[in-house]
Amino acid sequence: MISMQRVAHEIKNVGLYDLILQDIQKVLRKEGVKTDEILDALDRHPEILRDYKQTNVEYNLSNIHLKDLDSDGLSGLDKEKVATINRNLATLRGLEKYTLDFEHSSTLVLIFSIEFLVLFSAQYFVILLNLKEWQWQIYGFFALSIVAAFFYAKKQQKLYSDNAKIFEQLYQQTERLLDELPIDKTAYYIDECEEHI
Repeated sequence: MISMQRVAHEIKNVGLYDLILQDIQKVLRKEGVKTDEILDALDRHPEILRDYKQTNVEYNLSNIHLKDLDSDGLSGLDKEKVATINRNLATLRGLEKYTLDFEHSSTLVLIFSIEFLVLFSAQYFVILLNLKEWQWQIYGFFALSIVAAFFYAKKQQKLYSDNAKIFEQLYQQTERLLDELPIDKTAYYIDECEEHI
């Protein structure tokens, strides 16, 4: 469901992927790589494709380059498969953010930001407002917020892990269903990301 032609074109022409292009140039040991050379490098080095996908998720761009399928002209069973595929695609787009490593997620950044704000507030109350007689309670509250943040982060990490597994299973199921359909899937690929225009 990822268009490798689109991936190669974007790596070659879109500035967002300059670091990935540099990795490919390093692997190929040459400047000015062609699209087919990029495709070959991606095939031989799946970690580069993984970096491309990660970059997309970090920038809220989809790695699902397939638009919803049209069931016109298909038989009953194939129409059901198309409906299932379209539902799966919608679910996959919703779960895609969980394919990002939790350590690189905005959720973890948010948790750290809130903790920094709580620490700053605790310092503000104790030092600037001269509430030294309350400092143990204030720092105790800060300690409790750290414990709460730790457990919340663990819960979110599990959520990311569970949803990433669901995403992977649903992705594979959808690919199998696509392979069973008597249609040209390349006609449904989204060739260009509007965010890059």
